Amino acid sequence: MEQLGWGAVAGLAAALPVGVLMATQHMVTAFPGWLAFAAYALVIGLVLSAVARGSRQGLAMTASAGVLLGTLGWLVFSLTLEPLFHGELPTWSAAAAAKTYPELVGNVLHGALTGLLLHFVAGVWSLKARERRDSVERARIVVVGGGFAGVAAAQRFERLVLRGAKLDVTLVSDSNFLLFTPMLAEVASGALEPAHISAPIRSAAAHTTFHHGRVDRVDPVGREVVLESGEVLSYDHLVLAVGSVPHTFDLPGVAEHSFPLKNLADAVALRNHVLRLLEAADRETDPRTRRELLTFVVAGAGFAGTEMIAELFDLVHGVSHYYPGIQPSEPRFVLVHAGGRILPELGPELAAYAMERLAARGIEHRLNLRVTEAAEDLVRLENDELIPTRTFVWTAGNKPTPLLGSLTTDTSLRVEGFEHVWAVGDCARIPTVDGGFHPPTAQHALRQGVTVADNVAAFVAGRAPVEFRFRTIGVLVALGHRTAAAEIRGRRFAGLVAWLLWRGIYLSKLPGVEKKLRVLFDWTLDLVFPRDIVVTAAAPRRSKVRAQ
Repeated sequence: MEQLGWGAVAGLAAALPVGVLMATQHMVTAFPGWLAFAAYALVIGLVLSAVARGSRQGLAMTASAGVLLGTLGWLVFSLTLEPLFHGELPTWSAAAAAKTYPELVGNVLHGALTGLLLHFVAGVWSLKARERRDSVERARIVVVGGGFAGVAAAQRFERLVLRGAKLDVTLVSDSNFLLFTPMLAEVASGALEPAHISAPIRSAAAHTTFHHGRVDRVDPVGREVVLESGEVLSYDHLVLAVGSVPHTFDLPGVAEHSFPLKNLADAVALRNHVLRLLEAADRETDPRTRRELLTFVVAGAGFAGTEMIAELFDLVHGVSHYYPGIQPSEPRFVLVHAGGRILPELGPELAAYAMERLAARGIEHRLNLRVTEAAEDLVRLENDELIPTRTFVWTAGNKPTPLLGSLTTDTSLRVEGFEHVWAVGDCARIPTVDGGFHPPTAQHALRQGVTVADNVAAFVAGRAPVEFRFRTIGVLVALGHRTAAAEIRGRRFAGLVAWLLWRGIYLSKLPGVEKKLRVLFDWTLDLVFPRDIVVTAAAPRRSKVRAQ
C-alpha cells in the first residue's frame, strides 16, 4: 500500500510542471481541465507503481514503463474516451492522432517524469524502511534450496515482511537461478534454449538475502548452517527445500554410465552427447558399433522418462537429414519400466493411449523389468536381456538430498523431532491429512513454500501453524510430435488438444514475461526450422563415444 501511495505522489508531483507546460499550449485550461489532468496523473502514478514496482526495476526500466503508460494513456483518454465524452465515435485515424499529437507529447513527458520521481522516492522509502527493519530484532530465517518450494517460500516471506512480520530471511542455493524442470526434457532435445527456462533468484526474490553456495552440513542443535566455503549462517528457523538427487540403488555401473536429468547441466550434456553419437554413426561402418551408437535407452516411465524418450525420438529424427550415412530405420529407442504400465500417475486409459502413441512411432517398451547393470556400451535387464547402447538415461529413482538424513514432517510441514526445522518439496515425506503422502510435484512444492512461510511467521508471532492441504489439480505429459495426455480435475484430454493444454499451462507458469516470450519464440521457431546440431561443449575426457 505504501508503494501505491508513493506512486500517487509521484504522479501528482509530475503533473504540476507538465500541466504548466501544457497550459502554455492551451491544452489544460480552467479548473475542470486541471482536475481531469490531476485524476489522469493519479491513475498513471498508481498503475506505474504497481507495474514497475519502483526502484526494484532500475531507473531506465521505471522511466521506460512511464513512457509506455503515457502512450497508452493518450490512446485511451485522448483518442478514445474524449471523443465519446463529446458524443462522437472514436476513429483512431491518422487525422485524429495528428490533432491530439500535443497531448501525446505531454502524456509521454508526464509518464517519464513520473517514472523518474517514483524511482528516487521509492528508493528513499525502501532505504528508510530497511533501516527501520534493521533497528528491530527480527527472527532469522534460512531457506536452503532454490527450487520451486524454496523460492515460493522466500517470495511469501517477502510479502509477510511488508505486512509487518519481523523476519530476516536468507536463501542459500548452489545455483543462482530457479529452474523450470517440467521443460527440462525439451532442453535436452534442443527444442528450448537452456537459459530460457531459468529465472535468476535475485530477481525472483529481490528483497531476500541470497547466498550462492553449497551447504556442507546443518547443525540443528546449534541452529547453524555451514557452507562449503566455511561461512556459518545462524538461524532461528530453518526451511529445507533441497529437492532430490538420482537414486540408482547401487546397481553396478548405473551411476557411472547413465545420464541423470535433474538440472540444466544434465540436459545440455545429454544433448551434446547425442549429437556426438550421430556424428560418429554417420561415418561408422562396423554394424555392432552402429547399433550401440544409435540405440537410446531410458529407464523409468514416469513423466520424466516418458517425455525424455519422446524428445530423444524427435531430436534424432528431426536432425537425421543432416546425416546421410544414417538410415531412418536405424535409430532404436527403448523405454524400460519396472511397472506393468507406463505413466502410473495417469489413469489406465490415458496411460494406454500414451503407450500406444509411443509404440506407433517405433519406441519399444520393456515393462515389468528392471535394469540390473550398465556398462559403457550396454544395459542389462533382470531377464538377462542385453541392450547395446551408448546412451542410457536414468529417471527410475530419486532420493532426498541427504542434509539431515531421511526427513518426515507433520501436516504443518515441521520436521519430526526438530522444533525449528521445516521441510518442503522433494526432500521430505509430507503426510496428507488422510494418512497418505503428498506427491513430489511442482504444484505441491509451490503451495508448500507458501504454507511453510505462513507457518513460520505464525510460530514467530506466537500463533499455531496450519495444516498443509492441497489436492492435485491435474497432470500433463508430452508425448512428442505435437501429442500429449492430460487429466485435469477428473477430465481427460489426449492428442493435439492435450498438447496445446500442456504448452499453454506450462507457459503461463513460467516466471516472468521475458521468459514466457523467449520460450514462445523458441517453440515458434521449432515449428518452422529444424533443431540446431551445434555441439556446444567439448567432449568429456571419458566420453561415451568410443574412439573410432
